[in-house]
Order: sequence, then structure tokens, then C-alpha cells
Amino acid sequence: MTGRFEPLPGGGAAAPLDEAEISILRSLAVQLLELIGPGEEPAGTDEDAMLAALFAEGPSEPPSDPVLARFFPDAYGGPDLVPDDDVRAASAEFRRYTENDLRDRKRSDALALVRALNALSAEGGGAVLRLKPDECRQWLGALNDLRLAIGTRLEVTDEDDGGELLRLPDSDPRKPMVLAYFWLGGLQETLVEALTG
Repeated sequence: MTGRFEPLPGGGAAAPLDEAEISILRSLAVQLLELIGPGEEPAGTDEDAMLAALFAEGPSEPPSDPVLARFFPDAYGGPDLVPDDDVRAASAEFRRYTENDLRDRKRSDALALVRALNALSAEGGGAVLRLKPDECRQWLGALNDLRLAIGTRLEVTDEDDGGELLRLPDSDPRKPMVLAYFWLGGLQETLVEALTG
């Protein structure tokens, strides 16, 4: 795998990607979009429709999927950690007014990743991805979400350095996702370095 971000003059970052990397990133981003779900389109472009979309209420219950529960955790510790009716009510209200916006941002970040990959012409087995500064922010968000999703599925904990996962035999069905998890981490790290270096 070739992907390593380098800074671009004037801002942004670039990384060479081979066809396999482009395909893997696109596939993972599409799966992420499917998991997050479709967005709600405003009923029009006038001020009333935009205002209605701004105050649209989202769900009040936490998602049952473990990845979505990590993406959209309960505020205030949640009912499992703080079994208090007032805390439950506050968490439900917080979720109702924030989850839709969080989903929209995650969806937008993943779509930016797919669109940038679709714009590449992988001639000769690869292409150089060039990102503007605002695209870098979206890519960082999408890469973080992809790693969080894979890490949740692999049951990676904050205390886990991943060494045990790397020692899995190649025959283990989790091995490709483990490799993707660490590769995405490397991409994310080099993108941060390109933007801050």
C-alpha cells in the first residue's frame, strides 16, 4: 500500500493511492454511508423550510447498533451509567436536538471521501489524491469514523494497543479488517502530520 499524505504548497495534502487502496476506501465509505442512513432533505429552499429543518427533532433513544452507539453516545452518561429519570430525560432531549446534525456531518464527510475518490483517474494502477484544506478536514472526519466503526466491530478498547489483533493468523476472518484498521490509522496520522508539520 502506498498511501501516505504529504503537505501541498499553499495548504492541503496529497497522497498517492493505488487501485486497491482507492477501491478499499470507496467500499468502506459506502458501507459507512449505508450504516449512517439517508439524510432528510428540506421540503424547499425558502426560509421557512430551512428553519423547519433546523428545528427538526431527531431520535430520543440511543441506536441499537454498537457502531452507531459509539458515533452517537448518550449525553450525561446515559441511563445505563446514571439510572436517574432526570438524566434519562436530559439525555433524550440532547439526542433529539443533536443527533441529526451529527449524522449529517458524518454523512457529508463520507460523501466528500467518495466524491474525491470518484474524481481520480487511476491510470497505470494508481493516482495522486490532492485535497484542499477544507477537504482535508472532511477526510480526517471520515477516516476517524471508519476507524471507529472498524474498531468497534473488532471490539478494540482504549487500553488495547492492537498488538494482539496484529498477531491474528491470516486464516482469521477478522484479519482483513484488522489490516484496514491499522492502514486507516496510518493514513489519518500522515494527514494530520501533513496539515500540522
